[in-house]
Amino acid sequence: MWEYTDNVMEHFENPRNVGVVERIDGEGQVGSLSCGDALRLTIQVDKERDIIEDAKFQTFGCASAIASSSALTEMIKGKTLDQALTLTNQDIADYLGGLPKEKMHCSVMGQEALEAAISNYRGVPVRATQGEIICHCFGVTDQEIERVVKTNRLTTVEEITQFTKAGGGCGKCLPKLEELLAKILHRASGNGSDTPKPARMTALKRIKLIEEVINTQIAPALMRDGGDIELVDVDGNEVVVALKGSCSGCPSSKRTLADFVTETLRTLVDPAIVVREQR
Repeated sequence: MWEYTDNVMEHFENPRNVGVVERIDGEGQVGSLSCGDALRLTIQVDKERDIIEDAKFQTFGCASAIASSSALTEMIKGKTLDQALTLTNQDIADYLGGLPKEKMHCSVMGQEALEAAISNYRGVPVRATQGEIICHCFGVTDQEIERVVKTNRLTTVEEITQFTKAGGGCGKCLPKLEELLAKILHRASGNGSDTPKPARMTALKRIKLIEEVINTQIAPALMRDGGDIELVDVDGNEVVVALKGSCSGCPSSKRTLADFVTETLRTLVDPAIVVREQR
């Protein structure tokens, strides 16, 4: 039997905001019934002020999953979308007074559902869908794992499983998880040589890396929604791109650049990058 805090039990036995909002402006669905946990989060947004007016959830899962979902909806109502996006899985766990380490993946699921709902509202690709799938049992990607490791300062494969469920199924991905974790920790220590560092890259290598990230990570994601992107120019930290297809002239194009294109380039190339759209 898991040891739950009083707050977790309160939100489990008397969950807040169960159901679906009256007007669905954004929706995020994560997990699956076959995986044992599934969460659907719907949000209603005051479009004039970009504030979450209402949030409701439907969850299939354990006490921690229900409590985390209930807490999440209480935490985000009244916040702007940008404020809500600063919420981490640890914030959800802290709000509940803590979660058993084996159940931390429930708080991660809540954070991912929130990001998916806001991405859905803004019409931009969901970050969690990017990257190479490492754990096929639960559909967990390398980018999801890297973010969780960095955010929560994980140091073991066991902790990765606790936070993402990766490796908790057939176990075939455990060697990959060990290899990925070693790379992440090596880079974090400042000794990594597998990831190019901006200060040591020539201008040509830097441009090639930016082009590669756009062609292999960003463009395919935009194409799934009928859009596209083209690299126009690179001048120091400034990257100029042209949005095409459904992204061209779209009211959400600025958000696409800020929330997806810029963030992806900063994560995979250089945190100092600034993206500008060609006019």
